[in-house]
Amino acid sequence: MFTLTVHGDDKIARIEPEIYGHFTEHIGGVFYDGIWVGEDSKVPNIRGLRLDLIEKMRQIHAPVIRWPGGCFAETYDWRDGIGPRENRPTRINWWRNADGRYEPNSVGTHEFVDFCRLVGAEPYIAANITSLTPLAIRDWMDYCNSPAGTTTLAKEREKNGAREPFGVKYWGVGNETWGGGGNMTGEMYAHEYRKYAVVMENADPKAQLICSGADHHDWHWANDVLRVIEPSSRIMSGLSLHFYCGSAGDPLAFTEEEWYRQLRQALDLERAIERNWGFVVGYGMEKHARLVVDEWGCWHPGGSGPSPRMKEYGIEPAPNNPEGVGNLFEQQSTMRDAMVAAATLNLFNNNAEKVKMATVAQLVNNLHCLFLAGGEHFITTPTYHVFDMMKDHMGGDALRISGGLGEIAREKFAVPNLSASASLKDGKLTVTLANLSVTGSADVKLDLSRLTEANEAEIITLTSSDPHAHNTYEDPERVKLARAKGAYTGIVTVPAFSTVTLRVNTVPEE
Repeated sequence: MFTLTVHGDDKIARIEPEIYGHFTEHIGGVFYDGIWVGEDSKVPNIRGLRLDLIEKMRQIHAPVIRWPGGCFAETYDWRDGIGPRENRPTRINWWRNADGRYEPNSVGTHEFVDFCRLVGAEPYIAANITSLTPLAIRDWMDYCNSPAGTTTLAKEREKNGAREPFGVKYWGVGNETWGGGGNMTGEMYAHEYRKYAVVMENADPKAQLICSGADHHDWHWANDVLRVIEPSSRIMSGLSLHFYCGSAGDPLAFTEEEWYRQLRQALDLERAIERNWGFVVGYGMEKHARLVVDEWGCWHPGGSGPSPRMKEYGIEPAPNNPEGVGNLFEQQSTMRDAMVAAATLNLFNNNAEKVKMATVAQLVNNLHCLFLAGGEHFITTPTYHVFDMMKDHMGGDALRISGGLGEIAREKFAVPNLSASASLKDGKLTVTLANLSVTGSADVKLDLSRLTEANEAEIITLTSSDPHAHNTYEDPERVKLARAKGAYTGIVTVPAFSTVTLRVNTVPEE
């Protein structure tokens, strides 16, 4: 029996809804034909955007979507993606050398913003500072955000079908600038950031500019960047951080030991947050550099998803994939990936004062994805269900939890038995418990005595009989949520390798 106390009088911070965000890159099958199927497609769509996906994204109240990369952004010129689609150029995609595909630019700024608006999410644009000038990025902001009729670019936007401004709030100033985004040192990037930021702010003083942060193992990056930015005018609204947990065995046929090794890698994100936040606090930049974990998730070897079998499923290849090549980095999402997602979102909730935004990589047909799609086929993954069952945390006040989470000892490392987070919003208490054990169920006694007198609760459970379970085109609902309302006794049983979210009414404050 585990005993946990949720402290209603110990609020950590508001859980920004943007922590539950998503990432879309022009890579493999994310856009073609994951998100984008085209207006003339037999697949149900709204202005070329896959209808099923839009509806599922609305269901989880997706708050923000990052685009166009990722590494794709490093050579992306926004002008390639505006104007009549038949006149847009075909370019070398950043990932062409890996999969042979070219970029048709069928999806550009208008289509992406349309997708965000249909979903109800805020657009987050990653600006290319590797191969575009500050003025080119300022022009993109002008095109997106200037009031109707005020500038030549605003008039061009109207000519292309959008009279009113897009109102893009979030702008990334470069992507992975330590790697493909310029191969810079931290100090070099910081000087570039200061130059770009002052020009970008000139285009839209209300825009929130996100500084390109570290790869999770590079503790020096935040120090080098903040040391240069701190004495400047501090035009900065967030510091990004990328964190992938590498593969631990086959994505579908992993062993018990590999189960725990994958979770241990994922939980190391907390150390990355603490180390980077330490530099933020050290430089007094808490108001300017809350963390934006805008790429996170499991990175398994590709090939476990359905796309290598396109011909077998009768799927017509996307226009930029005439040979029907399997989607680059596409992988299945099992109960193990769902547990990584639940533990990560719990971690973000518990560090709500440090984390401003996070976007899981990626949305569809790629890494740690929420959806797999091809032609008329479309399914959700176990990872999607985690976002669905935890969505009520968004916008709530994160509450401190005390008590023992247990420990599962391995030969060279240990993993906690439980991952937990709690939040309070609109008179409702939401508690999420993830049982990281692959072998045994966990009985959890929850002390909520200062918060609720409820004897009834809503209980949402994600479970399966097999830790390797995943959804396929043939069996699209093998893994799905179970929702129930019933008596609340103060004890919650969480099956092995499962996640439970409990929702109860709280006692009104006097």
